[in-house]
Parts: sequence; structure tokens; C-alpha cells
Amino acid sequence: MLENLTKKFSSIIKGIRGETKITEENSAEILAEIRYALLEADVALPVVKNFIANIRERSFGKEVIHSLTPGQSIVQIVNQELITLLSRDNDEKPFLQHQNSNEPQIILMAGLQGVGKTTTTGKIGLWIAKKRKAKVLLTSCDTYRPAAAEQLKILADSVNIDFFEHEKTISEPIQIGKNALNYAKKYLYDYLLIDTAGRLSLDEVMMRELQDLQTTLEPSETLFVVDSMQGQNALSVAAEFNKSVKLSGVILTKVDGDSRGGTLLSVRSVTGCPVRFVGNSEKLDGLELFDATRFANRILGMGDILSLVEKAQESIETEDSEKLALKLKSGKKFNLNDYRKQLSQVNKLGGIASILNYLPSAIKDKAQNLNTTNLEKNVKKQDAIISSMTKKERLAPGIIKAHRKKRIALGSGTTIPEVNQLLNQFNTMQSMLRQGGSIGKNIMGGVPNFKSANTHDKRKNRKQKNRLKKRRKR
Repeated sequence: MLENLTKKFSSIIKGIRGETKITEENSAEILAEIRYALLEADVALPVVKNFIANIRERSFGKEVIHSLTPGQSIVQIVNQELITLLSRDNDEKPFLQHQNSNEPQIILMAGLQGVGKTTTTGKIGLWIAKKRKAKVLLTSCDTYRPAAAEQLKILADSVNIDFFEHEKTISEPIQIGKNALNYAKKYLYDYLLIDTAGRLSLDEVMMRELQDLQTTLEPSETLFVVDSMQGQNALSVAAEFNKSVKLSGVILTKVDGDSRGGTLLSVRSVTGCPVRFVGNSEKLDGLELFDATRFANRILGMGDILSLVEKAQESIETEDSEKLALKLKSGKKFNLNDYRKQLSQVNKLGGIASILNYLPSAIKDKAQNLNTTNLEKNVKKQDAIISSMTKKERLAPGIIKAHRKKRIALGSGTTIPEVNQLLNQFNTMQSMLRQGGSIGKNIMGGVPNFKSANTHDKRKNRKQKNRLKKRRKR
């Protein structure tokens, strides 16, 4: 996600931090690098010009502020300007907060064909149901695309969200919308999400249809779905769209595959609409509420630990963690079933590559030699190896000798060295837990070939052994 842009900015910031004095010469060099990085990321030219002008005005001639160096002051200014660029105007209206009303909140989904609008409708429905603990109803007013309603119904069913299915004889989107609203009122739904027809391009029929839906249903939110991979073309369409149909926000899809990030940085300035959500995977839970400050930190290579912690809290069941903690506290042994749960926690967080996206560049740089694809494969291999073991072997790995290893390797489609590797890593984690290491610190230690995970502990053990040897000699 935004890899190229983050690399560029991280490199620029490394250079800035070392500056002890801000002069006209080095200021011009810094601004030129930032300008080039933004243009290369496909950020709209007017946005780049305005961004650079704001930084120049605020940074040139800055003296040292308290304990900050001039370089750090510029980094702070760049960060603040990025947040301003990404954030919405002073709109204090809470987004998708449930209001104590008998009327359901209506969310109208709009966008061109092929941008992921229908899937995003399902994602938002799931997000509201989980985050707002609300009763959600989905429906489709798309009477043009074959199986559009069926697709949304399948998505709704897969996440246990209700779907309003209109009668086949009704072909007017306005009537479908009215019927869905009446149904939502009758059965006391908190939110009604309406998917509308997409088009290959802007046309009068499409605009008129959406205008009629907006006028009739009076939605609290009209969200425009944009494919972030389409760059400036997508933004110009959204801007034209906003002139005819008043949009309340934009949702960027396929951001996980967008290494440039120009659409994300330009969307607010070009369309005048705030970014509400970003799609970060094809999975139905792959939707993230947009936070300008956190994304600015990611772009500058500062990471987003808060989002990672929140994701972990949502994905990892606290009950399982508490059970394991109590088990270890009571003196019971850490076994391969527990180890397997630790590996599954990494998968629940989206895998190793996903975790690295949230970390600061300094940490990511240390892990840059790791082949994340191979690491993901090795995690799956380890899961297969544990699956090939008997219940007794998982509970007491010490009984696994040569003949058992051969059987396990054959059953899991792996090799004996790979079985040995798993057992060695399990023993390392087990010993760390005996010494009082926290589970959280050891999750990455269980990942195959993640060499840096246990380096500190190995050094510590060596130092202790050396001290004991010296004492014995005395």
C-alpha cells in the first residue's frame, strides 16, 4: 500500500533530519525532492503546487524550536500539511453514528462500473454491523446489470446481514428504493444501504436517476466509489459527478494494490469530498475507516502502530489469549496446539506482509531482505505439519523421534528438516515463555526464518553463560 510514495518520503526525511540550519539553498533542494516524489506518485499538479507553496511559506527561515532541530521542524511541517491535504474541511458532523430516531439512516452508493461498488456496499454493511452494533439492511436498485441484486444478496448472506429483495415485476429504481425504505421502517432497521447502477461513463440518464433517488429518499450519505488504480481519470469523473449529485464522501477501493498513492492525496482537493473509507483487501472485512493523521504518518514512513493494535484487538480473541496466559501461570506446558494458535493470530492480522505495512520504515528496512511470500508459505507448511501429528504428539512434542518425523513429513507433504525446523522454533518459543516472555512479543518468533525475532534473547543468554564461566574460573 503506497510503497513507492512511502519509500520516497522516507528517503527525503532521512536527509532532512540531519540538517542543522535551513538555508534558501537546502530548502529549495528539499522542496524539489518533495515535488518530484508527489508528481511521480501521480498527484494532481495544482495540488502539488499548493502543497509546496504552503511548506515553503511555513519552513523557510525557521529557527530551532526548543529541542527540535530545523530538519525536524520541516518534517513536522510536512506532516501537518499532509494531514491538511488528506483531511476534510471543518465538518464536525459524526460519520455513520447511529442517531436515536425511528427513521433508518440511508446510505446511497454511486460509482462507475467495475470499481467494486457492489462489494464495497457489502463491506460497509459489515463494518456498520460490527463497529456500530446496528441493524443493517442492504438492497440493490441496479436494474440494468444482470445478477447485480443476486451478487449483493450473496454478499449479505455470507456475513449474516439482511437483504431486501424486490419483486421481479418492479423495474423502477425509485419504487425499489421506496419499498426498501418502508420495509426498513417497518422492521426497525438502523441503516439502509442502497446500491445503485454503475455505468461505463457519465451520462444524463444515470445522473437523473441518482438525482431522483436523492430527492425521494433523502439519504444521510451519498458515497462515490473510486478505483484508486485509475489515477487522475477517476478523480475527474468524481468531480463531474459531484456537480450534478451532491456527494458526502468518497471511498477508495484497491488501495492495497496502489503503490503510488496519487489518487489518495488528490481526492479531497480535486473533488471537494472527504475520503470516508479505503479498501485494503478483497475480503469483506478489508475496509478501513479513513484517518488523515494515521495515513500521513504511514506515507512519511512513521508507521501506524495504533491501527495495528486496534486490528489485533478486533482479530485476536482475548478469551484465547487469557486462557493461554492462565495456563502458563498455573505451570502447565505450552504445547503445539498453543503454538498453532499463535501462527493463526498472524494470519488473522492479514499475514506478515500486512503487519509490516503498519510498521515504521526503520523496522521495515531491517526486514526488507525477508521474502514475505516464502514466509507466508512456511507458515502454511507449519500448519500442515502440526495437522499431520496425532493429539498425543501435539500435547507432548518430546515424543516425536525419527520414525514419527518421517510419518509426519510424508503426511504433510514436507521434509524431515522442515519438521525439525518447526520443533526447534517451538522449543525456542517454549523456553522464552518459561522465562516470562509475553505472548505478543513471541508471535513473530513463531514465524519461520524470522531470524531477528530471537536475536536479543540469544545474546542475553550468551552473556549470562560467559559470566558464569568467568565466576567458575575464579
